[in-house]
Amino acid sequence: MSIAESFLAEIDQEAATTKRVLERVPGDKLSWKPHEKSMSLGQLALHTATIPGAIVGFVTPDRFELPSSGESPEPETSGELVPALENSVATAKEYLGGLDDEVALSNWTLTKGNQVLMAVPRIGVVRSFMLNHWYHHRGQLSVYLRLLDVPVPSIYGPSADENPFA
Repeated sequence: MSIAESFLAEIDQEAATTKRVLERVPGDKLSWKPHEKSMSLGQLALHTATIPGAIVGFVTPDRFELPSSGESPEPETSGELVPALENSVATAKEYLGGLDDEVALSNWTLTKGNQVLMAVPRIGVVRSFMLNHWYHHRGQLSVYLRLLDVPVPSIYGPSADENPFA
């Protein structure tokens, strides 16, 4: 088993959890924001759905130039979220399934202009940007749901609304 393949079971488990969260996103609240500086519910939900596949696009080359920040897209309907997640996860799994250990351990560099922001083994980027970043935004999304009084699904254990162990 390659280093990258060891992430595949984790992705399947976390995708199922993320799907449960995305299924709770109310379509009539997509433009809602908890604060003026925050992403809207729709932007955050779509970002969460697409992180794994999007990361493949910038971790594949040896060097990636950080783009100037732009506004995150917002879905037109909440029905777009689960299909976006499924496509994103399929892209990530295809990439990881074909990533050999030599490439996984090779250096990957993130730049902005002439400045090197980071140079790390590619597999570290998969862990931090693809997976940890994904979980971080899913956690934010669960807070948005709570603030909107939407029942929060179990993520790693019981929530105040759902107990898979009861």
